[in-house]
Amino acid sequence: MTATTNTAVSAGNTPPAPRSTAGAAPTRRRGQQSTGQRMLPYLLLAPAVLGILALLGWPVLSVLLTSVRKLDLGELMRGQVVWVGFDNYVEIISDPGFWEITLRTLLFTAGCVASIVLGGLLVALLMRHVPPAVRVLLQLSLVLAWAMPNLAATTTFQWIFDPNFGILNKTLVLFGFDGFAGYSWFTSGLSTLTVIVVVVAWQGIPFTAFTMYAGLLAVPGDLYEAAGIDGANSWQSFRAVTWPALRPILTVCTFLSILWDFKLFTQVWAMRQGGPDGGSTTLSVLQYLNGISAKHFGLAAAVSVLMIVVLFVLTAQYIRLLVRSREVDL
Repeated sequence: MTATTNTAVSAGNTPPAPRSTAGAAPTRRRGQQSTGQRMLPYLLLAPAVLGILALLGWPVLSVLLTSVRKLDLGELMRGQVVWVGFDNYVEIISDPGFWEITLRTLLFTAGCVASIVLGGLLVALLMRHVPPAVRVLLQLSLVLAWAMPNLAATTTFQWIFDPNFGILNKTLVLFGFDGFAGYSWFTSGLSTLTVIVVVVAWQGIPFTAFTMYAGLLAVPGDLYEAAGIDGANSWQSFRAVTWPALRPILTVCTFLSILWDFKLFTQVWAMRQGGPDGGSTTLSVLQYLNGISAKHFGLAAAVSVLMIVVLFVLTAQYIRLLVRSREVDL
């Protein structure tokens, strides 16, 4: 056996050397470096997340705590803390007027969102097909409408819809509609909210139009040429080429419009302070009436929490669509 071993060694068939453990250290270092790289994005985002929590977390907690307290002007002046539990919520929910105002707010939000999204889509399509000079003038007009402050825009539309001196009634009379001479557009809550929807749409369409126009610019022109070669008409080209490109953008614009229009206050209050006879009162106006006007801050905080709940239920479907589209992109 010894001879055989010596023969193998002499022939150059040396046995393999035992594996050294010195190479394990670089492997551990590479693993540690990989973990640090994975944690780096979270560490970079941590200051921003902490800042957002500090700026938003305390106000949210304060509203929740206020909603379960009796906090009228007397308690506020004396610094007295009176916990009432869910009595504020029960008082609000048991009021039939709350549900009427909630339904009115939902319908008002739906009207604003539909007007803004559809109007923005039509304007975006118009900007794509008009000559460059007309497009520039149209975009300039949109920017001016978008830049006007809410209160200034509301005041301007009050003048336009004024019964005696408004340009709208005078124009309608010039076209032969004599019944609009001295016609008041603010005699009912429905007509008042309709005017407010016009104001909100006039200010909200520019953002949606520019956003969708940017999406249209991203669609390759070769796709339209291919659709034309296949014999597609304008509607078929829109459905097969334009709509798939605009659908994600349309979803985002709709989601943002719901968030913005559901809590509108300035235009509603400045137009008729929720009148006539409360016919144009929305949840945001109700919150103001309970809080600032009536000094029932606990009830106003409860209305705020209920608004958040309604808004979450209202946008849950769109949140699901956004998450699903994100998963598809990944």
